[in-house]
Parts: sequence; structure tokens; C-alpha cells
Amino acid sequence: MSDFDEKRYRTEDHAGTFPQLKPGPERSSAQIDADHEVLMRDGYVIIEGLLSREQCETIKAEGLQLLNKTGRNPFEGHKTQRVYYVLSKTRITDDLATHPRILGLLDKLFMPGYLLSQSQIINIQPGEAPQALHFDDSFYRLPRPRQALGAATVWAIDDFTADNGATVVIPESQRWDDERTGLRNEAVPAVMPAGSVVFFLGTTWHGGGENTDRAARFGITHQYCEAYVRQQENYLLELSKDRVRATSPELQSLVGYNIYPPFMGMVNGMHPLRLLN
Repeated sequence: MSDFDEKRYRTEDHAGTFPQLKPGPERSSAQIDADHEVLMRDGYVIIEGLLSREQCETIKAEGLQLLNKTGRNPFEGHKTQRVYYVLSKTRITDDLATHPRILGLLDKLFMPGYLLSQSQIINIQPGEAPQALHFDDSFYRLPRPRQALGAATVWAIDDFTADNGATVVIPESQRWDDERTGLRNEAVPAVMPAGSVVFFLGTTWHGGGENTDRAARFGITHQYCEAYVRQQENYLLELSKDRVRATSPELQSLVGYNIYPPFMGMVNGMHPLRLLN
């Protein structure tokens, strides 16, 4: 009889020099438990007061300098400015991607080693039409209803209102099957003050709101996914090694410098962090 334990081999962290990061105590709290309860009930949760007005003003001032072209199609929004390639252009979104209140929720949703899937700055200008309703997990071609393989945050750097293009969500739509499509009259705006975030599951129907206001609506989104599915954004090609070295261990792991047991993500049979050393 072989003494090889295949299940243990598949699930345990085998790294010696670079073991998986262990969540700190700030990623486990009664607040996060309550956030998770609402998230699993409604498909989304709004968390207020994570950033100060001063932090929002600093983020917006730098972010506005990166804005240029508007969208190329109705989904991107012909009157919406988007910044892709964000992590290579600015550090202003790093702390949002790794905020402990967000990582604490992700710890409850996904297996260790989960990844950042994409990042954008989104500025919805006056006159923008509502974005088509959709769910972000749709490119993972597995039948619904099912577990979410991704999740997203949209950070309100401006106040999000019903008039200026606040993200809209359809409560409880994460439970739907493939036969049901989201309708506009089912959606509710994620109204929240600047410094807040709406967190929703990849199976929750949502979309960018219509902006009938006279001012633009500035937000930042980070999306995440299980470690065993493909990221939307190829951070390993986007980010230089020097840029990655300058980031926190949490962000290094999120962009792909980690191992999902037993060996997914390896380079030459070894942990990818060896590339940075």
C-alpha cells in the first residue's frame, strides 16, 4: 500500500520559503460577520465610512489626471471615462484592493490564494445612459444557480446618488438560474456617501447607473476571483518586478505571486516569489 495521501497533497500548503499568507486579526470581526450575512442574503452589501473625505479628495485628484478617453461601446459607456492598467499607473488604489474589511469578506467566500481579477477607475459623466445589466461571473460557463467564483467592489470616491450614476444592483439575483434575465425595474441604486464601498457577488445582476446629474460620478472598482479560475487582467504581464516588489505582501499575492495548492502558479516548479528575490 502506498502511504501517499493524494487529498492532503492537493489541499495543503507545501511551500517552505514562501508559505501562504495568514490573515491578520483585523480580517476577522463581528462587523465582517454581519457584512457577510447581508451579502449572502441580498447578493450585495454597502459598507460606509471606510475612507475619509480627505482620502477621497486625494485619490480623486490623482485619479483625474489619468482620465482621458471615453468608452468605445455602449457597455463601456460613450460618456464614461475608464482607466485600465491601473496598478501600473498609480498607487492610489492599492490600499482599496487590500482593505482588511474587504479581504475579510473574501476570506469567507473563497479558498486561500484567491486573486485580483481586474481593476479600473470609472468616471461616469453627465448624460451617460444606464449600462446593460449583467453579472460578472458570466464568462465562467457553468450553469446557474451556483457558487460565485468572483466578487467585486465599487468604491464611492464621490457621493453615489440615484441621479449621478450610482451602481445599481438587483437584490437576491445571485440565486437566479440561467433562464432569468435582470430587468431595469428590479434594480436599486447603491446610494452611499463618498468613502463607502458596495461589495457584490459575481453572480449578482448589476450595472452602471444613468447619470442625469450635472456632475460626474468618480469611482474605483476591484474585482476578485477564486485562485483556480482565470483572471480578467493579466497582472503578471502588466506589472514590472520592481512595481511588484514595492507592493504589500497581500497585493503581491492577489496579483498572482502565490501558489494555489499543490502547485498552480509555480514557475520552474517553484514559488513565483522567487522571481522577485
